[in-house]
Amino acid sequence: MSFARRAFPESDRPKKTLGPHPTERRTSRTHGGRVVTGIVSVFLAVIVWIAFGRALNHGFVGYDDQNYVLRNPRVTNGLTLDGIQWAFTHVHATNWHPLTTISHMLDCQLYGLQPWGHHLTNILLHAAAAILLFFALRELTASGDAVAGIGDAGRDQRSRLQRGSLWPSVFVAAVFAVHPLRVESVAWVSERKDVLSGVFFMLTLWAYARYARSDGPSLFRYLIVVVLFALGLMCKPTLVTLPFVLLLLDYWPLGRVRPSSSSRRGETASAWSRRNTWSWLVIEKVPLFALSAASCIATLLAQKQALDLSIKAPLEERLGNALISYVAYVGQMIWPAHLAVLYPYPEGNLEIPQVILALLLLLMISVAFFLWRKKYPFLLIGWLWYLGMLIPMIGIIQVGSQVRADRYTYLPQIGLYLLVAWGGMELFQRWRRKREILAAAAMLIIMALTTRSYLQTSYWRDTETLWRHAIASTSNNYIAHTNLAQNLTHSGRFTEAIAECQEALKIKPDFAAAHNNLGVALLRNKQSGDGALGHDGAVDEAIEHYRKALQINPDFTQAHKNLGIVFMRKGLMDEAIAQFQKTLELEPNDAQAEFSLGSAFLQRREVDEAIAHYQKAVEIRPDYAEARNYLGNAFVGEGKYSEAIANYAAAVRIRPNYSEAHHNMGCVLATIGKNDEALEQFNEALRLNGNDAQTHFALGSLLARMGHREEAVSHLAEALRLKPDYESAKQQLRELGVPVPQ
Repeated sequence: MSFARRAFPESDRPKKTLGPHPTERRTSRTHGGRVVTGIVSVFLAVIVWIAFGRALNHGFVGYDDQNYVLRNPRVTNGLTLDGIQWAFTHVHATNWHPLTTISHMLDCQLYGLQPWGHHLTNILLHAAAAILLFFALRELTASGDAVAGIGDAGRDQRSRLQRGSLWPSVFVAAVFAVHPLRVESVAWVSERKDVLSGVFFMLTLWAYARYARSDGPSLFRYLIVVVLFALGLMCKPTLVTLPFVLLLLDYWPLGRVRPSSSSRRGETASAWSRRNTWSWLVIEKVPLFALSAASCIATLLAQKQALDLSIKAPLEERLGNALISYVAYVGQMIWPAHLAVLYPYPEGNLEIPQVILALLLLLMISVAFFLWRKKYPFLLIGWLWYLGMLIPMIGIIQVGSQVRADRYTYLPQIGLYLLVAWGGMELFQRWRRKREILAAAAMLIIMALTTRSYLQTSYWRDTETLWRHAIASTSNNYIAHTNLAQNLTHSGRFTEAIAECQEALKIKPDFAAAHNNLGVALLRNKQSGDGALGHDGAVDEAIEHYRKALQINPDFTQAHKNLGIVFMRKGLMDEAIAQFQKTLELEPNDAQAEFSLGSAFLQRREVDEAIAHYQKAVEIRPDYAEARNYLGNAFVGEGKYSEAIANYAAAVRIRPNYSEAHHNMGCVLATIGKNDEALEQFNEALRLNGNDAQTHFALGSLLARMGHREEAVSHLAEALRLKPDYESAKQQLRELGVPVPQ
């Protein structure tokens, strides 16, 4: 059987095409898109490294790094089941952010307390956040059903805006990556919560875009959004405004908002799209709003102490400062100069003209963007993103003593970058060489911001540099002067510390922390032998400043502790105990106060009370070497030598170079006849501190009992050389037949 070939009219015959098959074209576009995405991701990672990589050479700073990492044994012990459980069930640094706490534990597990590792994690997380922001924006602005506005109003620009979404997305992600306002969040180990929450924020945006663009409601995709949001809240609770941001994105660029009467106009739409009215979109996010509400409650409970210590400003003053801060953040975005770690709250110095001007400016911008919402929806969406996301940090509920902070802009300013990027595309739309102009402008902006961030990062290399830069960049920064004084005191530069405290008190005479730090510096200066005041003069002046601090803030626990320590040194045990007990009334888990209270009871020979408080101190802080050592001393007083040795051993495990604990353990071992072990402890104590007359005496006495006369005489003579009036050493030498002058 044969088949005749069917004849086609010339016009109906299939045309031969010279180009590739449509499937091949789609594959080519997909491959090209992946290449572009890869190049952009590498570009973002590189500029982040250029801007912030020098932080790897920085140390920890004396501003919250102790609370978040260095002085928290559950964090420094690394990743443990006990630590993870604690992270979820306890407040850490006046916050409940378990995932942030666990990330610090993981760093300690990987890097110990090497600061470069902790900085590396921050840099990598920020780079990931920038790359994920690019992915999220590409997904949000992908071509498809999205429209530029609502109804038909914005459809005429849909294809133009969506085709151009690649380079605006790159620009927004790049500015977010390297803006100098990011330095605080990236270069400060304690701000891990910013960069980690940023990663989950971007992932939530990306997941929501996938959910919103699906052909129908997908419970699985929605659950991904909910889970990612919940994880983000466990990194930093200020993500509570994210559901509000998602509603904005429903309007633009997702274009999910449909007129409620669309079906009556005869439009064909799926049940999924017909449900996209404002009321439905709000109902859709009820689970997200519920998570936000729960996070707000948890945060208010966790930050009760921080709220108690915050500046008590009237509501109208806080509202006025909030308006000024909104404008100030915009100014810092445009011209990021004079950035500082802390901008002091201007108590009682609110300038009404500034408030009125800020209010008018914010209203004018808001009204203008609202009127242009159909033609240029990105302006309103970006602006509301900025205003809305800043609400938790804008200072209406004042937490801390800062009027604003660079770190607060980490996510809110993305809204401003959006309106600038898409606004720039629209502004230059009709220019002949718009691409070249926009590309050149974008590169110049990114290069300038990267350079500025590189410089700003250098100010975070150590605590002293950080606070000196804050003083140079702001005016009347009494907090920076006070914190610099604290750092100088720790460095042994007491005269400089006193001068900084005095400068702080000139600016703000009723600043309790400055009085407290001045008291500490005066005492340490006296102890170093450099003080101009006599013994009683330095102590009395320190007491005066501690009392002033407590007059200003009766609940200032550090001042209570310091006053108690001074009383204890003066032999006023009742007064000292009262101060330590007041501290524990205010802060029940203060290990240092428990330790000091135990020492006061030990000096009163109330050994049982002393042991109880020392044990409480090590229960609160298991790595408290001093408390272990003094607990050993208390057990010696009770004749419980085994318990004493166990605590001395724990002290030297915690701090191997703790010479005093080695000495004490040697004394107890010698008492119970374990001479060889005692010799080992005394020799280790002298290796660590060869100028300790007491250890030379103890070792010499033990050697004499063991019959090693020459070695004994050598150590006893050294003890006498170090302490010429050491009568016990003189007596021991005489017993060994060595002539000693009277």
